[in-house]
Amino acid sequence: MALTIAGGQIPVTTNVQKNAEAIVRAIDFAADRNADILVTPEGSLSGYTPEFDPSQVEDALQEVTARAREASVGLALGTCYVEADGKCYNQLRFYGKGGGYLGFHSKILLCGDHQDQPQGEITLYATTPLRTFEVAGVTVGGLICNDMWANPMCTPMPDPHLSQQLAKMGVRVIFHAFNGGRGTSDYRDMVNPLHESNLRLRARAGNVWIVTVDNCHPLGTPGSAPSGVIDPTGMRQVAVPLVDEQFFSCSLDLHGK
Repeated sequence: MALTIAGGQIPVTTNVQKNAEAIVRAIDFAADRNADILVTPEGSLSGYTPEFDPSQVEDALQEVTARAREASVGLALGTCYVEADGKCYNQLRFYGKGGGYLGFHSKILLCGDHQDQPQGEITLYATTPLRTFEVAGVTVGGLICNDMWANPMCTPMPDPHLSQQLAKMGVRVIFHAFNGGRGTSDYRDMVNPLHESNLRLRARAGNVWIVTVDNCHPLGTPGSAPSGVIDPTGMRQVAVPLVDEQFFSCSLDLHGK
């Protein structure tokens, strides 16, 4: 069994229409590569913010999901989104190749400081329990940014090793959307190795494929980890440049476990 995946390292801004146009470019690339599913960065539709127009995001969501349905490309779509309960979630929304909505993963390890009452995005988004999805007959899961690496600078709660939990739930492929920030070069010198080693070790520990994509805005500024693919032995199979818009595809061999 094989699953053909695609990823779009695209710019994530607060301009929802521009974001939707970038996602459509990624969908068109994925369709050209006959991909079963495309993953996009954290907040790639709404912007990485809880301050967006929900109706504008809803209209853009209908636009990009219609395009994916026409192209027969599934989605692991990064966006912030206000659900029917009125709460805002930082999500990966999963859609099958036929366009059916499968549900969402919400970011669990929300970033915050280490005060007695942590402040930061931990106060801005709601969360839901970890879950799995079926895409083209394959059990997959989603994680968002800090869910994977539990950066000690911004994780006020214990690390629950979410990738290991997904592996125990039968997941074969983890789609990881992030928005790694564009800090100073000395910060990237510390953070980039943390991100890469976490991705590789967690893939190996869980015996899972990890497909990951970053935001590339602002253009020309390096990100904090390569977008691409890591195999279940922890070896990187695909890595695109850390700067600017990049697309990739890969066929994942899922024979055995």
